[in-house]
Amino acid sequence: MQPRPPRTAWQALAHPLTLPRTCWPWRAVGYLATGAAGGAVLLGVLVLLTGFSLLLVGLPLLLLAGVAVGAVERWRLRLVESDPAPDPHRVPEAPGLAAWLRLRAREQATWRELAYAVLHATVLWPLDLAVLAVGLGLPAALAGAPLQLAADGHEAKVAKAYLVTSYPEAFAVALLGLLLLLLLVYPLTGYAGARAALARALLAPREAELRQRIGEVTASRARLAAAFEAERRRIERDLHDGAQQRLVALTMTLGLARYDAPPGPLAEQLAKAHTEAGQVLTELRELIHGIHPQVLVDYGLGAALADAADRGSTPVDTSGIDAGLPRLPAPVESAGYFVAREALANIDRHSGAGRARLTAVHADEVLRLTVEDDGHGGADPAGGSGLTGLADRLAVLDGTLTITSPPGGPTLLRVEIPCRPLPPSPERSASSSPRTASSSARD
Repeated sequence: MQPRPPRTAWQALAHPLTLPRTCWPWRAVGYLATGAAGGAVLLGVLVLLTGFSLLLVGLPLLLLAGVAVGAVERWRLRLVESDPAPDPHRVPEAPGLAAWLRLRAREQATWRELAYAVLHATVLWPLDLAVLAVGLGLPAALAGAPLQLAADGHEAKVAKAYLVTSYPEAFAVALLGLLLLLLLVYPLTGYAGARAALARALLAPREAELRQRIGEVTASRARLAAAFEAERRRIERDLHDGAQQRLVALTMTLGLARYDAPPGPLAEQLAKAHTEAGQVLTELRELIHGIHPQVLVDYGLGAALADAADRGSTPVDTSGIDAGLPRLPAPVESAGYFVAREALANIDRHSGAGRARLTAVHADEVLRLTVEDDGHGGADPAGGSGLTGLADRLAVLDGTLTITSPPGGPTLLRVEIPCRPLPPSPERSASSSPRTASSSARD
């Protein structure tokens, strides 16, 4: 198996025999040369902005200069590192320059970039220039000894230190310069790698890369949740508009045929088929309701929770459902509804409870649901109660599910989902109260 090609200047140093034949020394030279040139310009800019800052005008400009330097330096890292450096800054939640400046002033990354800009303008670029002068300029001066001697005709003072008076001597010095260049390739590349590592540590720390990856995972999870919810709605819509309508038509046809048929075995078979079709239709409606209840779409989570409480066999107190519960993002409403419905179903099947209580409030941009019963307790989510999968679904929304169920009861299930309410719309404002909506949905 062939070894993986190096992705940084540091990794290239691990192959000393092939390093001079690769592009990494030239990339190191380009990195140091642009750093020296940019640092000299940056020094003048910072001196000018520092003068303005004495009048309390240049401090925001200094911050802007640090941010700009950080962006340029992260781009320059590609010369000696193949992997791009992540941007450590967050995106402002509000548009506009003022929000952008407030966020940047509070971020540690902004001050690290300013510190790096000062370090680059005062210390790093002179070092870059010195390394280039020794690692590239000195060998070049020695290698150019024959040309210097030819230009003068009599003698040449190579590197301002050694006097050459003959061509054999000049060619020997040139050969020495080429050998020195070959040797100095290694420390020059190593310095460029160390210089890039320092820049990455200050301008693109590991935490920024982790934050970027976490952001990508969060966005991916949100897309999965939205896709899952859209697929639920599609299945519900297809069943409602397709199979259910056909069953309704079939039930009506069987009913008409039953009344038109003369008394006898045929009428009895038609009556039986009519009854079976009605049962299938009822089951299909319950299935559609379980996939995605229409009351949740039309009236929101509060009405859907009240409707779910009315469907169970255990009496449920729903006075804790906030009557002013706002409309929330569809994945949040769906997850909250199905968790509550599963909890109520578990109460009916396993708890032996005489009463239950359901609460739902939205405050501080967090939806909080609780389901409590007076049953015998001992509920274990790991025992196959159906709540484990719902807990995973809540995790996609950064939500949490906790259950407290000591032996003897009571059992308390608590759900918290961070979310923001949706802006009001004419359709939503026309919705009725949860209890009224629940009753209309059941009708």
